[in-house]
Amino acid sequence: MAHRLALAGSFAGTAQPAVRNIGFDDIKDAIALGFADFKRTPTHLMFLFLIYPIVTVVFARVAAGYDMLPVVFPLLAGYTLIGPLVATGTYELSRRHELGLDSSRRHMLDVLVSPHVRAIAGLGLILMVIYFAWLGAALTIYDEIFGGVDPASIPDYIRQVTTTPAGIELMIVGTGAGAVFAAVVFSLSVVSFPMLLDRDVSILTAVTTSIRVVLVNPVMMTIWAFVVAGSLLLGALPLFVGLAIVLPVLGHATWHLYRKVVER
Repeated sequence: MAHRLALAGSFAGTAQPAVRNIGFDDIKDAIALGFADFKRTPTHLMFLFLIYPIVTVVFARVAAGYDMLPVVFPLLAGYTLIGPLVATGTYELSRRHELGLDSSRRHMLDVLVSPHVRAIAGLGLILMVIYFAWLGAALTIYDEIFGGVDPASIPDYIRQVTTTPAGIELMIVGTGAGAVFAAVVFSLSVVSFPMLLDRDVSILTAVTTSIRVVLVNPVMMTIWAFVVAGSLLLGALPLFVGLAIVLPVLGHATWHLYRKVVER
């Protein structure tokens, strides 16, 4: 009975915390603190174990048949939509260090036994639904523009996308649609996961607080969004290896940004 009440309460509204205005120095400080947390407790190997199985499966499926090519980029780029959920373990490490508790790597898994795990999982499920909606939209856009014809090969797909009017249209429309999905997820989750981990609040309260953070700080949150997107792009370039560093650093930095922008 208590579990059912807890699950129902995960979506109920509670008092809204105050949101602060922040400046560029706060973003720089959050990133610096994120690097410091990562240096203190490196978790890159754990993130490699998360990243490479997914990348391997995607490219193995592409090698088996070119029908997957149209969704390869949305599939990998869309991984950033669930990044806030993936980084939850780093929020826990930063939280524990802040409290003077042991923040060794094994405590990343403490999220699984957190009293707030149901709310975290509920919000994670919402992000997964948005992620699959993005994949469906990406495939629909490709089918509408290219008539549902699968590319004959990887070089043929690259040629179609980069040298034909339809390919240029695909890049413009696809990028625009992806930006809309990314903006929605960013607004919903920029501070909601750290808040759910840190406080006894509902999903609704965490999400509405996250949206208010974006509305109160539109310029700074736009800058932060570009920092996140640019870092993820740079991390993905060297065969995705860089993401093993970028993801945890951004996770730790997100925790510190949450601390700066949401009053206790």
